[in-house]
Amino acid sequence: MELRGKIALVTGASKGIGRAIALALAKRGCNVAINYVSDETNAKKTGELCKNHGVKTLVVRGDVSKREEVKAMIENIIQKFGRIDILVNNAGILGKVSNPLEITDEEWDRVLNVNLKGPFIVTQEVLKYMKSGKIVNIASIAGKGEISPHVGAHYSASKGGLIALTFNLARHLAPHILVNAVAPGSVETELIKDADKESLKKLTLTEEIARPEDVAHAVIFLLENDHITGEVVDVNGGRLMD
Repeated sequence: MELRGKIALVTGASKGIGRAIALALAKRGCNVAINYVSDETNAKKTGELCKNHGVKTLVVRGDVSKREEVKAMIENIIQKFGRIDILVNNAGILGKVSNPLEITDEEWDRVLNVNLKGPFIVTQEVLKYMKSGKIVNIASIAGKGEISPHVGAHYSASKGGLIALTFNLARHLAPHILVNAVAPGSVETELIKDADKESLKKLTLTEEIARPEDVAHAVIFLLENDHITGEVVDVNGGRLMD
C-alpha cells in the first residue's frame, strides 16, 4: 500500500508507541486521526508533530471500550476525511496489579474491555466505512506466552485474545482488507520503571529495550506490504522465539 494520501486512525496515540506510529505514518504522507481518552494535551502535541510533515490531522477523543463513544469518534473522522484506509489498534492498559491472586473482577473487566473488547468495537465500527485497507493490532509478547512479573494474567489474556482476533479477522476480511499484529516485548515508554530497565535488557539478545520507533517501523512494514495477512511480527530483541 502506498501510504501517501491515505487516512489512518491510530488509537491511544497521545504518546509512546501510538505517537511513534502516528509520526511514522505522517512522515510517509499519511493523514492521521489521533485518538486519546484522557491526555488531550499530549494528543494535541502528537497532532502538531504530525502536521510538521505537511499532512492533515484530527485529534479525537473516545474511550475504545465504549461503543457510543467509538461511533461518535468514527463519525467525526468520516466527516473530516470521508473515509478510513488504515486502522492501528494501539490503545491499551497494563492494569493496576500483576499477582493473579489479587486481580478482582472489576480489574479483570477493565483490562479486557480496553485491550480486547476495545479493538473489536473499533474494528467493527471502522468496517462500516472501510471497503479495502489495512488493520494492525498492537499485541504483546505477553500474549504469546512470555511470563513477566510486571504484567498480570488479565493483560496476558487480553493480548493473547487480540492475537486470536487478528487471525480471525484476517480470515474473514481477506482479500480486500489485510489484518496483522505486532507483538512487542519491553518498550521504552513511561510504563517501564527505571529500576526495571537493566533487568529487562538482560532478557534480550540485543541487550536493549525496544524504542517506540522500533514498533512503529514494524507497523509501517506491514502496511506497505500487500502480501502479508494473518501474521504476528515480533519486536522483542530475541527474547521469545517461535
